[in-house]
Amino acid sequence: MVYRIFVEKKKELANEARGLLKNITDLLQINSVTDVRVINRYDVDNIDKDLFVYAVNTIFSEPQLDITSEDLDMSGAITFAVEYLPGQFDQRADSAAQCIQIISQKERPRVRTAKVYMLYGNI
Repeated sequence: MVYRIFVEKKKELANEARGLLKNITDLLQINSVTDVRVINRYDVDNIDKDLFVYAVNTIFSEPQLDITSEDLDMSGAITFAVEYLPGQFDQRADSAAQCIQIISQKERPRVRTAKVYMLYGNI
């Protein structure tokens, strides 16, 4: 079974999203974009549910800095995701898979990641 988790920095710590919004408004001069959210999506296969739940708060996120959820509320946003193509090296996914393997002392799981961008405003 494939498990999916979305991880987003808390609003006050979301520097990547703030920087992207600044670039959109300053460089591209698209002032109708009012907010940007950047979310990391993790898909994990070949893992049991208990290990996945443990990994959510230890490998995929830092509970004091991040918000995790199993689904996204995409209402009012233009949403798109960017992920590596098959065969391209994804360092974030490889590191997560190695950490899970070290914790479980079992076979390395398959991890895929993507960045989800949510743009708000009159686009």
